[in-house]
Amino acid sequence: MSDIEIKQQVRNFYDQIGWKMESDGFYQNARYEDLRPVSQNYIESCHLRVNRHLKRSGKYLLDAGCGPIQYPAYLTYMEGYQYRLCMDISIVALQEARKRIGERGLFVVGDIANLPFTSSIFEGIVSLHTLHHLPITEQKKAYKDLYRTLKSGQNAVLVNGWTESPLMMRWSWMVKIMDRLSGIIQKILGKKPIVTQEKNQENKTEKITKNETTGTFIEKLNAEWLRKELSEMEINILVWRSVSVRFLRSVIHSWLGGKIWLKLLFALEERNPEYYGENGQYPLIVIRKK
Repeated sequence: MSDIEIKQQVRNFYDQIGWKMESDGFYQNARYEDLRPVSQNYIESCHLRVNRHLKRSGKYLLDAGCGPIQYPAYLTYMEGYQYRLCMDISIVALQEARKRIGERGLFVVGDIANLPFTSSIFEGIVSLHTLHHLPITEQKKAYKDLYRTLKSGQNAVLVNGWTESPLMMRWSWMVKIMDRLSGIIQKILGKKPIVTQEKNQENKTEKITKNETTGTFIEKLNAEWLRKELSEMEINILVWRSVSVRFLRSVIHSWLGGKIWLKLLFALEERNPEYYGENGQYPLIVIRKK
């Protein structure tokens, strides 16, 4: 499959499926996040970590792969900026983003690996869960293009997921135990196991994807690749969130003191952000332009 075909598939997925609002008031793409009350404070605190590394004022903030700016914390990134330049491959994403930020937004349909902007124009850049939709060959190009458009002395803050998380592999036994326990409890109560319900939702999405020849291409990487390929840049790998959605849904529950465990986890991440960034699921990559 060519790079052009991959990007077309990603665009079709988000235009036709991912950014469609469902009856419960959430986008279909939100099914890949943990929106339960027990995880809410932890999830929002992780979202807000981006603000620590962005310049807090300026004229232009680039949001590369902005999506619909679907979570309240995402709105805080533009505080102090005159304009948030929202760029996305999906026209539906931009239409939804416009509803949230109105006249303070500038909206461009574009490819993150081929930015249509002049060099050194943005005081800040943010990009969440976007670069992994590109083939590896295009990801390096995208990093360099983001760097090119960033002003000297400023930061680009990027969030993605690693291909494999050593921490999640190490903690996989907890997921297995809790899945089994959940299945037993739900069986006693005469209900479908939660995991089965979630799997049915995933299968439904996959079925739609295959039937409509759409899909969301994902190709992730690791810290070693990042440092090697971008050695000329000043890169700091910190933690955005160390655990996956799969882990949260299986292991964290209110009846097991889930909020307390997540407060402890957040404190551990804060104490050693480099370790949890490199070994956890979702790194926060800060690139500073000298």
